[in-house]
Amino acid sequence: MKIKNTLFIIGATALIMSCATNPFTGKQTLAIVPNSQIFPMAFQQYDQFLGENKVITGTSEAQMITRVGQKIAKASERWLNANGYTGYLDGYQWEYNLVKDDAVNAWCMPGGKIVFYTGILPIAKTEAGIAAVMGHEVAHALANHGQQRMSAGQLQQVAGAATSVAIQNRSESTQQIIGTAFGLGTQFGVMLPFSRSHETEADKIGLQLMAIAGYNPDEAADLWRRMKANSGGQSPPEFMSTHPSSDTRIANLTAWAPGAKAEARKFGVTNFK
Repeated sequence: MKIKNTLFIIGATALIMSCATNPFTGKQTLAIVPNSQIFPMAFQQYDQFLGENKVITGTSEAQMITRVGQKIAKASERWLNANGYTGYLDGYQWEYNLVKDDAVNAWCMPGGKIVFYTGILPIAKTEAGIAAVMGHEVAHALANHGQQRMSAGQLQQVAGAATSVAIQNRSESTQQIIGTAFGLGTQFGVMLPFSRSHETEADKIGLQLMAIAGYNPDEAADLWRRMKANSGGQSPPEFMSTHPSSDTRIANLTAWAPGAKAEARKFGVTNFK
């Protein structure tokens, strides 16, 4: 009972502190750590990363990364302004860099700092493929997923500490069993699904943004077919992964593409490349 009461109090406190709203879903999100604190740290870490890695500039590929990024960012601004979120991007500092690395990866830090690795270019294959990846990464920044994960991580630490206090009078073996159960339960039952929901959300938001930017959203599912082929099917079970399976993503993106085109038409976009 003590453990349940403690976790209930922690959960209730977190809900009270959760005052941020995701403009794309309308849902309340965890915002224990404010962006005014997160953004400066993210920008500093980004600059440090660039200083420690080989940034490619001046090539057609590097220019394409910047061009696509700017189009996607502009599309997000158009959508936000049209839906009553003028000023939402205050504090964001968009930046797009291509880094020499064979990893098939791209990522975005809070506040709009994006990196593409050269290893993902053959899989992206086309500018529309780059736009599918870029839309996904920009969506992470717009939905404040970094803020939510940081806030959830802090909450998990507090809950773990509270659990340790609540069971301190139990036997050592009982403490180990409960501690292990708590760790596995929060990892597989909370944190990983939480991350998977972010990936799915970013897929859907990114699909709309790439369409508004003039890129064919059908390309996103094709991109993930190439991703799946490149991985050779080597991936952990979905419930043990922070990302949905490739098959899940392909099915979702295929189903959402017509809606993304319809959203783009609201902004006068009817032709896609």
